[in-house]
Amino acid sequence: MKKILFISNIAKNVGSFSIASIAAAKKCGFEFYYAANWDAATDEQRAQDEKKYGIKLVHIDLDRSPYSKKNLQAYKQIVDLIKKEKIDYIHCNTPVGGVLGRLAGEKCNVKRIIYEAHGFHFYDGAPKKNWLIYYPVEKWLANKTDAIITINNEDFKRAKRFKLRNNGQVYYVPGVGIDLSQYDIPDTVREIKRKELCLEKTDFALISMGDLIKRKNYATAIEVVAKINNPKVHYFICGKGSEEENLRELAKKFGVEKQVHFLGYRKDIKELLKSADVFLLTSNQEGLARSLMEAMASSLPCIVSNIRGNSDLIINNVNGFLCSDVNEYVTSIERLMQSPKCAKIFAQRSLDNLKNFSIEKVENCIFDIYSKELV
Repeated sequence: MKKILFISNIAKNVGSFSIASIAAAKKCGFEFYYAANWDAATDEQRAQDEKKYGIKLVHIDLDRSPYSKKNLQAYKQIVDLIKKEKIDYIHCNTPVGGVLGRLAGEKCNVKRIIYEAHGFHFYDGAPKKNWLIYYPVEKWLANKTDAIITINNEDFKRAKRFKLRNNGQVYYVPGVGIDLSQYDIPDTVREIKRKELCLEKTDFALISMGDLIKRKNYATAIEVVAKINNPKVHYFICGKGSEEENLRELAKKFGVEKQVHFLGYRKDIKELLKSADVFLLTSNQEGLARSLMEAMASSLPCIVSNIRGNSDLIINNVNGFLCSDVNEYVTSIERLMQSPKCAKIFAQRSLDNLKNFSIEKVENCIFDIYSKELV
């Protein structure tokens, strides 16, 4: 049986990131090894996932920072794993996993190497240093790659300029896939969850999810809430991160600390989305935002930043709003507050569009790529 090594970075469990690839590998008859830093997962969780999906999880001391010395050890561990298990193919993901996987694969003469880019760090509007550092590295690594998978149109067009090993191809796959059936939440949940959040019937709830880091640009969202100047508007942020204290201070500075609610890490995201009125995403950088797809699947109207990835999912003034500054966010939110009919139309159109990004479609795309590339 052929063996494929799927390399990620930090993982708590087997989730949406890898589901389509696992399914595609099984269809191809491959044995699936999933290498990541599993420090955040319990031994019980790992054992459950291995049994549930019929795969093997392997801990590698990967670090998100490309400059961490831990990644030297991680590289050696990947090389040892490839040699020990006689890995035939590599499907590597994330910037660090992509670098280490391709270098290790080349060293060990792995037959075929696929890299899946979940959002290049060089993109339209990216800081100049990103282009100076990451673009040359990716261009160089392309020579060690047999196929590149991209998940948004901007990255797809850019990756096609690279010269891959053996005249390899670049593919577009619509994200990592979303199971729409999981978001069919009963309407009764909305009232229950809003009561839990202390929301009145006349309150208007905005919601965001994701790590509290600078790239997510929550500061702009908080400024937007302040500029709307309506005590009935509440903003719920789900997630943790290094910027939390700064964001709390910013909310106080703008005088909206009673309207901005930090919910921390939540396991009831689907229910929280059901309770909200609008999904707000002010991020400066995304590949193809999972949080946005979840909001769309929950039939929420979405107001998002006009950036790569978001524009693949949202068509301005058709199924949501793409915004470039604070005033555009404010105007968009106020419009949906004043027009429930418009909000409902946007939500339905988003749900219809999301069918193009379903887990079934992504699984079929990955299977087609594996069938063509891994021979």
